[in-house]
Amino acid sequence: MKLQNEFETVRQWASEKGIYEKGDQKTQALKLIEEAGELAKAILKKDQEELKDAIGDCVIVLVNLSVLSALNFEDCVNSAYEVIKNRKGKMLNGTFVKNGL
Repeated sequence: MKLQNEFETVRQWASEKGIYEKGDQKTQALKLIEEAGELAKAILKKDQEELKDAIGDCVIVLVNLSVLSALNFEDCVNSAYEVIKNRKGKMLNGTFVKNGL
């Protein structure tokens, strides 16, 4: 997998809205917690439309947080994938648990 510039439209929108000029890591981290709460609520309510919206909102906030942290979101995802792609483990109670834990 190699993401490159898939989220440039999100970065342009956020820049136009002043998120990068007036926002900071702390506000975006708190926004992510808020969106994660909405994600959990959508899962509990089994509301697919809200779930779709909440996942998208979380991704957008993460893109913004990466810019405010002087990181490229695609690089973050690619880096994480390189770490996990060959990971061995098993499913336990609905969660993938890597070997060695």
